[in-house]
Amino acid sequence: MGEIIGAGIVAHAPTIMMSLPDRLALNEGKEISLVTGLHRLKREVLDVLKPDTIVLFDTHWFTIVEFCVTAHGRRSGLFTSDELPRGMRQIPYDLKGSPALAQAMADQATACGVRTTANDDPCLPIHYPTVNLSTFLQGEEEWISVSHAYSADPDDFLRVGEGIGQAIRASDKRVVLIASGSMSHRFWSFRDIPLHEASDPIHISSPAAREADYERLRWFAEGNHAAVIDSMPDYLRHAPEARFGHYLMMAAACGGRNWKATGRQFSDYENATGTSQVHVWFDKPETGWS
Repeated sequence: MGEIIGAGIVAHAPTIMMSLPDRLALNEGKEISLVTGLHRLKREVLDVLKPDTIVLFDTHWFTIVEFCVTAHGRRSGLFTSDELPRGMRQIPYDLKGSPALAQAMADQATACGVRTTANDDPCLPIHYPTVNLSTFLQGEEEWISVSHAYSADPDDFLRVGEGIGQAIRASDKRVVLIASGSMSHRFWSFRDIPLHEASDPIHISSPAAREADYERLRWFAEGNHAAVIDSMPDYLRHAPEARFGHYLMMAAACGGRNWKATGRQFSDYENATGTSQVHVWFDKPETGWS
């Protein structure tokens, strides 16, 4: 039987790909804790767990009428972001896949009521949540990316995650889940962005968004995932990235409202041009996920 052996919300902010001198210039001479946090995650968590597969919920892979799962045997190439081509250009990636697990995840998510397909098209684009985080975290494991259907509601994300969890447990894989995206996710206007590039959370888009994020960080620390899920209608007012679908799919795969794993931060809660960024890791409890 397969199992989920760890899970986390992990930020992919483009600033992590900048050179150290550029990061220091952007952040008032201080290192961005997201970078040191990623190095700690690799060293203290992934190098210890040695998962067979990482499943990454990619908030920049937007689909419309279905969820998609990458089913390639291997994805490799050079990535340049159309969003930020100066800062993320010609980044090499070489990711082993897990076609059988990807197909099983798609089949089980569909069986849970949400159309989901496995896709191994060699021309399928890759997105920078996957590329950025694999640059820091990749070992010998396989990588699967899951799309975000931007037409979906919270219940759709939960059902997809439930199916993914079922498929993992029916497999022979030891799997880590990474929900790659931010919490509240509103940008400052184009002209104001240069005034709000430092990581201090005072630069988050609004005090209300910042407080809503802090409330959920407290719930993560308590293992109160039911509160996070049940308060989604209120939280959506603060525009969490991808309607917080990355977290909802991850949480549902781990047990949904019954999931009690407590979170520990591997970074500060930081700003990136108005959006919130943080790494929160959930270890597998001794008694399981639910």
